[in-house]
Amino acid sequence: MAAEIALGQAGWLAPGRLRWARALAWLCVLAVLCILAFNLAADASLRLSAMVSGEVFTSRANAPPVARLIAVIIGSIAMLGAYAIAVSIVERRKIPELGLGRLLPDIFIGLAIGGLLIVTIIGLMRGAGWVTIVATPVTQIAESLKQSVQSGVIEEVLMRIIIFRLLWRAAGVFPSLILTALLFGGLHLSNPDATVFSALCLLAGEGIGAGLYLLTGRVWMSIGMHAGWNFAQGWLFGSAVSGLDVFAGGPLHTRPVDGVATTLSGGGFGPESSLAALIVSLLASLIFLSIAWKKGRFITPADSDRSA
Repeated sequence: MAAEIALGQAGWLAPGRLRWARALAWLCVLAVLCILAFNLAADASLRLSAMVSGEVFTSRANAPPVARLIAVIIGSIAMLGAYAIAVSIVERRKIPELGLGRLLPDIFIGLAIGGLLIVTIIGLMRGAGWVTIVATPVTQIAESLKQSVQSGVIEEVLMRIIIFRLLWRAAGVFPSLILTALLFGGLHLSNPDATVFSALCLLAGEGIGAGLYLLTGRVWMSIGMHAGWNFAQGWLFGSAVSGLDVFAGGPLHTRPVDGVATTLSGGGFGPESSLAALIVSLLASLIFLSIAWKKGRFITPADSDRSA
């Protein structure tokens, strides 16, 4: 069952003068607060792991993979908790976007959607002869899980229930969709092997996470989709994820075929920077957004509706 989309209409976001500016200011403060909560909790977890194990970790990077995975899980819980507490105080409302009743079903459905999309994309690329796929021994999974959880939680909390939601509050749903997509694509331009085309591919897929949030009113399915996408692409198929090879170690190894254009093979950025990804991502975005539109989920909740 879908939850009401809560944009915030009380407290700091109550109707009145310069509401749009208040929403943008709160967006910045809330984003910083959530990132800070994640980092503090994750670092505290690693320090505790070091005390228990007797090992010395000079940074997250040289901590054991399992310790890093636990740290990311604890950091994610802290981030979600900080969001819930801050929003309940500043916006004076309940937090349906973090409703726990559908947490597991939403996450599992999201994982399936993300995994299926990647299977479709890489399957098309393999069928066209743009990439090769070979079997490899499994060497690790903890690091891939850590990276998937981290990217899924951090990026979807920030992009979906902070940036998208508060831009919607400030400027409306359509400007928010456009600005969020541009921001998501643009932020990845600093990644290794990133190009304007790779940013365009990511921009095209931004509607998937937005559509799932619009349909459910919760962030869980978007988190699952993002994590499932990265895990399937990086660990299962052994390809680069947004230019990063930190997910590798699974049963398959996917690489571009020599001589094939990077816009077809994805190049060093990975399959999500390919023509197949652009088409599949755009179609999936249009499907989820059109379903949300037909269900009336693009309508800005009225200020008189106290559930919002």
